Amino acid sequence: MEITFEHVTHSYNVNSPTASLGLDDVSLTINDKSFTAIVGQTGSGKSTMVKHINALLKPTSGKLTVGNRVITSETNNKNLKPLRKQVGMVFQFPENQLFEETVEKDIMFGPMNFGDSEEHAKQAAKEMIKLVGLDESYLSKSPFDLSGGQMRRVAIAGVLASNPETIILDEPTAGLDPVGRKEIMGLFKDLQQQGKTIILITHNMDDVANFADEMAVIHRGKLIASGLPQEVFNKSELLKDDLLSLPRSAEFARELSQKGFHFDKLPITIDELGTEIKQQLNGG
Repeated sequence: MEITFEHVTHSYNVNSPTASLGLDDVSLTINDKSFTAIVGQTGSGKSTMVKHINALLKPTSGKLTVGNRVITSETNNKNLKPLRKQVGMVFQFPENQLFEETVEKDIMFGPMNFGDSEEHAKQAAKEMIKLVGLDESYLSKSPFDLSGGQMRRVAIAGVLASNPETIILDEPTAGLDPVGRKEIMGLFKDLQQQGKTIILITHNMDDVANFADEMAVIHRGKLIASGLPQEVFNKSELLKDDLLSLPRSAEFARELSQKGFHFDKLPITIDELGTEIKQQLNGG
């Protein structure tokens, strides 16, 4: 499902002394079945941007097209269920969304809210709990008896159970250990390869480098760069002005540049860095 922002501006508290600009004339296309990372400093407008995609927020001006649905300032709140079924959101610390007495009921809530039968919702719960790396025995447990990482997986399963076409992730691995982070990010990469559109908000540049096909950089509500991660991470003006941090591999390459190595472009993954170092060492 392609998503297009056309000159989207969003102002908070319009016509009041506390008015502020959340988005400023943003135009961007997120391609169907892509894995797009949205990055920027805290408060830059990333969350404001993605909340427009399922009309949690609406543009003050401009328009947004999500599949065949157009969202403007005039969009009515009625009949938004089909859109919100298509666009699933995994908020930061999604375990805070858990509220049912059992894991099964929590996962079933989304599908049933969108009109699925109880039987279909139960089947979805069984499938999704396994998809996120937990077995069916967890379905009968209280979500509040689980570890933080397990609660995170249950919350993600609840979003996936409605089978959204697009999945928005707001810092989904915050607080997880490296193994847990890699497993969760690998899950979303697999879902993209199965035909889902994935949109990731993150401060972790290694996740961008390792999993995203495309990226966008937001600063003070403006879109200041977009494109392939390899291209964006090599934009010197962004790095010079501290508008973007680098993946660890690129940071290490910069250090190596001061010790005699030369990189036409900074490698952004460990594999790319290893290949570059090997070639230069073999070449003397």
